[in-house]
Amino acid sequence: MATERPGGATLHGNEFTLIGDELKVGDKAPDFSVLSSDLSAVTLDSYKGRVKVICAVPSLDTPTCDTEIRRFNQEAAGLDDNIAVLTISVDLPFAQGRWCGDAGVENVTALSDHRDTSFGEAYGALIKELRLLTRAVFVVDADNIIRHVEYVMEISGEPDYDTALNAARAAV
Repeated sequence: MATERPGGATLHGNEFTLIGDELKVGDKAPDFSVLSSDLSAVTLDSYKGRVKVICAVPSLDTPTCDTEIRRFNQEAAGLDDNIAVLTISVDLPFAQGRWCGDAGVENVTALSDHRDTSFGEAYGALIKELRLLTRAVFVVDADNIIRHVEYVMEISGEPDYDTALNAARAAV
């Protein structure tokens, strides 16, 4: 049975339970299986040998998520080619594709955890009450060791972009 972390996240003062263990810097990154826009399976090994900035978000089609992914898209344009920037939500792959196209997002890969919440549970980011992902950012190095973790306590808040991006640059 998965670990439950009551009060692991809040939204406008309402507490929510996160499912899965809280990951820490130095942990081995857990594997996961999510869907790409063409419905093919994507796993951690799909990015083998690369640094991964993984942004978990509740839904791309919300104001804070929109702001976050546009910012990471802009920043990703100037990153080393060995750094992959991924955003994972439980949005359907079709909705993600539409949103990315409308937003002009080309430097961030949107992936869907809709099918079985494999990522959310493995990374301790699944909101039990909503079946959405909480806002979190993980930087995973080329050897799949976690180099940065931020679970954003208030879901409507933005992550610390600079710290995450600096961790990714340092991991190359």
